[in-house]
Amino acid sequence: MLSTENYTFELKYFNQLLFLNHQTAINRLHMQNLKNKIMELKHQILILVCLLALSGLVIYSSCTRQEKPVVKPPVSEVKHPEWSRSAVIYEVNVRQYSKEGTFAAFQKDLPRIKEMGIDLIWVMPINPIGIKNRKGKLGSYYSVRDYRAINPEFGKLDDFKNLVNAVHALGMKIIIDWVPNHSSWDNELTKTHPEYYMQDSLKRFVSPFDWTDVIRFNYKNDGLRRYMTETMKWWLTETGIDGFRCDVAHMIPVDFWDSLRAALDSIRPVFMVAEADKPEFHQKAFDASYDWKFHHIMNDIAKGKQKATSVAKHFAWVDSIYPGDSYLMQFTSNHDENSHNGTEYERMGEGAKTFAILCATLPDMLLLYNGQESAFNRRLQFYEKDSISWGKYELTGFYNTLIALKKKNTAIWNGDGGRPEWIKTSADSSIVAYVRQNVRNKIFVVANLSSKTVEFKIKKTPVQDVFKNVFTGDEVKLADKMKLTLKAWEYIVAEK
Repeated sequence: MLSTENYTFELKYFNQLLFLNHQTAINRLHMQNLKNKIMELKHQILILVCLLALSGLVIYSSCTRQEKPVVKPPVSEVKHPEWSRSAVIYEVNVRQYSKEGTFAAFQKDLPRIKEMGIDLIWVMPINPIGIKNRKGKLGSYYSVRDYRAINPEFGKLDDFKNLVNAVHALGMKIIIDWVPNHSSWDNELTKTHPEYYMQDSLKRFVSPFDWTDVIRFNYKNDGLRRYMTETMKWWLTETGIDGFRCDVAHMIPVDFWDSLRAALDSIRPVFMVAEADKPEFHQKAFDASYDWKFHHIMNDIAKGKQKATSVAKHFAWVDSIYPGDSYLMQFTSNHDENSHNGTEYERMGEGAKTFAILCATLPDMLLLYNGQESAFNRRLQFYEKDSISWGKYELTGFYNTLIALKKKNTAIWNGDGGRPEWIKTSADSSIVAYVRQNVRNKIFVVANLSSKTVEFKIKKTPVQDVFKNVFTGDEVKLADKMKLTLKAWEYIVAEK
């Protein structure tokens, strides 16, 4: 770098030479060399000036730049029914639930389901299935031919009403699967209101993705919006159901859902589940939605593609983006996963129960798919008759314990339960540990999310206390610097 002293000296030297040039004959070659040197000096000075100006600009920018304020998501305006705070959902695939595949056959099992502690039953679509372009012999439940009728496979409208009444008599709630995004090709609406559907440039109906057995609705049409709203209100008043699980809700504008929720609540308060993972759906329209991201994280951890640290990162992200008091639905299986991606045992292997622990004790709402309480380990065919083999209900006790914990421990209630407080360990890449607490209750969970035995130390915990293991009844201490050993996929769930 050129110094100021050197520059002053060089200029002075140059001026002297210029003066001598007028007095005596100077060697032209020497003069030319001197000029070249001066040009080089000027170039270096120019660079120095530019660097000084640039550094000043950077300093000014860093001093005047302000960080964007952290904007917390608003609290949800949805008024959750009080019964939903500790609720667990049970999904029913009527076709495959029993050999008969009817409402009446499923109804016989309601006392057993009630005994498990289930609060809310979600029945997959109950409408007639389209015949045109049908997939398989029986077709997809999500290809609806008539929105105000019952699939004759399952029974009649009165049979469904009997089921609703029986559910209510046992103190449970029931919602039905609603398919608002698309219908079958032979739905009557294709003839009476073709304008309700999306059409290409040749006025042909459009199938979403590779769902060739259905055609998509157009929610820019106000008539369609009115039709869907009035039809859903009809089911609410005609059958006495308690709400809806809305298929591919993310493909429909949120303003429709906002207005629909207000219309349904004007009849009586409902419970709404969105097959979506968009935070804005929780602001006014839905009580619960899918936590697909966490589901995929669990699958990846089971395969060794992610580490246990991903769990805490995910829920920090949830808290930063979802409205307060949102319900996120946690699950290791459902009808889509089971039929198309594999059972929980295919995807999660020996960690299936461990991940079920996380689903039951992390925010928010636990979902069970029929057959999980029997450790059912087969993909159910989606378009054919393929009944569940119930066996000996191997995991009923396991799920009963988790659901009972949900009922009595307010720290893990849906929405307003205590948020997870993460415990630092010496093996965070394999071990996930957390407490959840409020003024009434506490829960402590630690789990080995790996296929190897792990010896580790609790570095720092936000709670130091004595808990009770919910599965064994043993005393469990939690304190800083304590040592633990967990076998592959082993877990401890303890409460206070």
